[in-house]
Amino acid sequence: MGIIKVENIRVFAHHGCLEEETKIGSEYRVDLQIKANLKTSSKTDNLVDTVDYVFLNRIIKEEMALPSKLLETVSKRILDRIFDENIQVKKATVWVSKINPPIGGDVEKVTIKMTDKRKK
Repeated sequence: MGIIKVENIRVFAHHGCLEEETKIGSEYRVDLQIKANLKTSSKTDNLVDTVDYVFLNRIIKEEMALPSKLLETVSKRILDRIFDENIQVKKATVWVSKINPPIGGDVEKVTIKMTDKRKK
């Protein structure tokens, strides 16, 4: 088993419960960690034998582009797509952070962290 991390993916998106958030949009940071069997790919040196981080980045960008009220919803969609589209992923954790959230204080970011495992 091995770990692949894709870190500090920066996207501009339109999530939030306030109408202004969905109209104006804001900056987000997404981090992802997946667990998969990397033994085969370490021997074959073939991209098809691993989890392509370009694939992971694409899913994150596509799901972040779909507006949601809650970051929990976006996080769950990201995890669901990863498991639906790549059989090699056994476990995944995603962190979705809203930079400078409009919560009436000097807050750098708020982060939602969700983890899921492949159902057998």
